[in-house]
Amino acid sequence: MARGMRRVLASEMLGTGVLVATVIGSGIMAERMAVGNDAVALLGNTAATAAVLYVLISVFGPISGAQFNPAVTLFLERRHNRPAMILAQAAGGLLGAMLAHAMFGLPLVQASQHVRATQGEWLGEAVATFGLVLTIRLGARYRPDAVPALVAAWITAGYWFTSSTSFANPAVTLARTLTDSFSGIRASDAPAFVLMQLLGAGVAVALSGWLMKKDTA
Repeated sequence: MARGMRRVLASEMLGTGVLVATVIGSGIMAERMAVGNDAVALLGNTAATAAVLYVLISVFGPISGAQFNPAVTLFLERRHNRPAMILAQAAGGLLGAMLAHAMFGLPLVQASQHVRATQGEWLGEAVATFGLVLTIRLGARYRPDAVPALVAAWITAGYWFTSSTSFANPAVTLARTLTDSFSGIRASDAPAFVLMQLLGAGVAVALSGWLMKKDTA
């Protein structure tokens, strides 16, 4: 494996791991401090996730493109080995979940019991991932310097306006099956989330391609 590709994989693994550790860790912290107020807990979870996304995309973007998301890699990656990147993202996510648990004195792996199985939540995941990929595609074309802020802003909105709270990422979804904390999802509910994420991403790629197509007439 080329040295440059090793750096790409390390970047994707580390970035996804930090992202998941932030999502789960801030959820645990927020849930403990909110004392039953789910709105306050979600606010804390949202703020931490948006902030770390801005940082991660800014610092890892020049190395790997800062994808941290198999749906993004599957549809948008053209330069590097997509299967290897997706495996690195998945591994990083699992390690991030265990890191979050270790920091809060919890078992490294838990079986989540958080049920997320409604059709509305499935639709919410399609919408969340559609918007994320559309934001990345159009932002990269027209406002490349603003992509970190645009992605962070979309995820902030998605946490609050989608019924699923905007997982929008298969690697993060998989990792969140390993926590029974605020951010968890039951393992049996994850496949439907991932399927809808891929559907939303595919539609976004098709639509953004049409929107960016230059007329020849």
